[in-house]
Amino acid sequence: MRGGADSGADGMSEHRIQPRRNLLFVPGTRPDRFAKALAAGPDMVTVDLEDAVIPSQKDAARELSLPLFDGTADGIERVVRINGVRTPFGLRDLLAIVAHPTPPDAIMLPKAESADEVRIVDALLQRAARPVGLHVIIESNAGLEQALAIAGACGSIRSLLFGAVDMAAELGAAMDFTSMLYARSRVVHAAGSHGLNAIDVPYLDLEDEAGLREECRRVQALGFTGKAAIHPKQLGPINAVFTPDAARIAYARKVIEAFEGSPDGLVVVDGKLIEIPVVRTARRTLAIAAAIGAV
Repeated sequence: MRGGADSGADGMSEHRIQPRRNLLFVPGTRPDRFAKALAAGPDMVTVDLEDAVIPSQKDAARELSLPLFDGTADGIERVVRINGVRTPFGLRDLLAIVAHPTPPDAIMLPKAESADEVRIVDALLQRAARPVGLHVIIESNAGLEQALAIAGACGSIRSLLFGAVDMAAELGAAMDFTSMLYARSRVVHAAGSHGLNAIDVPYLDLEDEAGLREECRRVQALGFTGKAAIHPKQLGPINAVFTPDAARIAYARKVIEAFEGSPDGLVVVDGKLIEIPVVRTARRTLAIAAAIGAV
């Protein structure tokens, strides 16, 4: 199994685990909102050059956005969602990032449909000494069919994201949880197979906090590790679900203590045999809890 950017050959972290409970989008045409987004304290901020920008403003949005990444690091992962790399706008976005002296922490690739296109982007960035991370959106039938291969395309990938709006439109399906269950499950399977975060689509009704919390609970139970947001007020409800609670932290500690104290690797906790994947999950839980100050 090939691990992601945050995981090594055994699935454990090679670098500091980055919490990705939430992701806050900012339109590329509104650079004034970038500082406000950072001040809201999200795990990730993504400047959107794709869906949030009409074609006539794409070039201007790109010029406005890249200087936003010249600031100092504060633990928040800064991301740019470029246009699809099979479009002229996407190619211009990518070349501009390659040329910029301070690139973002990561690039979000929309509408990915093959492992090859992800590898080409990564090769270009690596060759230009721009080893930024990649977050890849699965939002089409072709992308869903190739999700497992896409997730394993290269070591720079940090997460897979599920794009329900485009997926539902292509399928001619409703965007509710039941209608999107199969597609979501495929994305979680692909991400989990390669040790990646899985981030769910934003909840579009800003006034329905109860609906947001319920969808967060459902996708978290399915295996998603975070959910995107389109407004800072959605961060609290998202974090409430995706932040490890006291019970999960206590259980993770118990698993790690039992594993590390076992001379032969045979571990039983609360009557259950604990295998390596459970240990990995426990270590990730504790690392995320420590990173966000929950322990």
